[in-house]
Amino acid sequence: METEPTKPTNVKYKRVLIKLSGEAFAGPQGQGIHLPTVHAIARQLARVHSEGVEIAVVIGGGNIIRGLMASKEGLDRASGDYMGMLATVINSLALQDALEKLGVPTRVMSAIHMEQVAEPYIRRRAVRHLEKGRIVILAAGTGNPYFTTDTTAALRAVEIGAEVILKATRVDGVYSGDPLVDPDAVKFSKIDYLQVINRGLEVMDNTALTLCMDNKVPIIVFNLLEDGNIERIIHGENVGTVVSAPES
Repeated sequence: METEPTKPTNVKYKRVLIKLSGEAFAGPQGQGIHLPTVHAIARQLARVHSEGVEIAVVIGGGNIIRGLMASKEGLDRASGDYMGMLATVINSLALQDALEKLGVPTRVMSAIHMEQVAEPYIRRRAVRHLEKGRIVILAAGTGNPYFTTDTTAALRAVEIGAEVILKATRVDGVYSGDPLVDPDAVKFSKIDYLQVINRGLEVMDNTALTLCMDNKVPIIVFNLLEDGNIERIIHGENVGTVVSAPES
């Protein structure tokens, strides 16, 4: 029996879209689904949900298969992308199970119809689920090949009226280079969309960035591995890097 959703108080954002990579679900094993990691992510989301924040989630499928990489090895690109979309559904069901074990009402909505395991994605229904206090996991990408889950995240954020996209990564923000290999890389606290595109920084693909720029949806890139970061962002703390329009 679902209870009435909590009214958010003392939070900066009331409706967010969180973009998780499939690789995050692999945990220390490097591939597949590491259930202790999935449960740790679910606990972070549950704490934020308990404050009344409306949460949508988009998950990649790279822990199972990456369509683009598979196509480079000879698999048809469209087939590889559809396989990747199905991988995101598998990850979504794992997260749904972890959240529901914590008592958090959750819905998986798929852009590819598979009624036995997920609801079809319908924008108005997704928004209604959020208003009812349910976490909504948006699976199967856009339903079309040649589009990344980054683009899915940007598109769905615009459609559902999310105030911000929280892009979870393994590093604590956007750097001038890869901080894992370049000790001289400099972290940005804020950067605008065009600078990210012109510098070729790996935040989201250009289609996703352009969609966010055109619709004024900010992106916050942060380290998912540091427990509590999502809560800190929700409360307005300076965590990670904000990608947004330049300040006038």
